[in-house]
Amino acid sequence: MKHHATYEKFGGDESLIAAYDHWSVLCRPKQATLGAAVLVAHADVTAYADLPDAAFAEFARVVRDLEAALRGSFAPDKMNYLMLMMVDPHVHYHALPRYEGAPSFEGTERPDAGWPGKPDLSASVGDIAPAVRDALRSAWPAQG
Repeated sequence: MKHHATYEKFGGDESLIAAYDHWSVLCRPKQATLGAAVLVAHADVTAYADLPDAAFAEFARVVRDLEAALRGSFAPDKMNYLMLMMVDPHVHYHALPRYEGAPSFEGTERPDAGWPGKPDLSASVGDIAPAVRDALRSAWPAQG
């Protein structure tokens, strides 16, 4: 499948956690919070209203699967979803797990710099995206 520029910007197939008919879940290369992901619509559209109806219907399953994998891997206290599409124009959401404390991953505490306010997208909890991707792939609910 040919992917649009926004999919590639967030790491493309290298960052892929799970693929659906209308969405892909990518591990956000810059981990602003532990487990940060990007939900990228496959449709080559830049307006949310232009997605096919089936993409809206499928989105519920994508979110439920993501949150189940995150609970199993990192136990976030809350989830934030941001749809900005200013720099990267194709329809996508940033899915940011939020933590009141500082969860530990790979032996290091990974604090949520923005807690309890808005997420700090300029923050980084370390160069850990491949390990986070692998943890979420392992915890992903079976599709079928």
